Amino acid sequence: MCDPQVGIHRLVKQLNGYSGPALRAESRTVKRRLPSLWTNSYFVSTVGGETLETLKRDVESQLGK
Repeated sequence: MCDPQVGIHRLVKQLNGYSGPALRAESRTVKRRLPSLWTNSYFVSTVGGETLETLKRDVESQLGK
């Protein structure tokens, strides 16, 4: 969740800014092989009244888990 007054582009930028260095610190392979982890593109969608469990199940089914 994020404050509706904050632009979603700012949230995505913050997430990428945090997760990129964290993933690089965790994995030598990531650090060596990828010059950049994230592109400037992203997709955002609202989910309305769906529960977190429903969303997790949907994502897991798409990933084949």
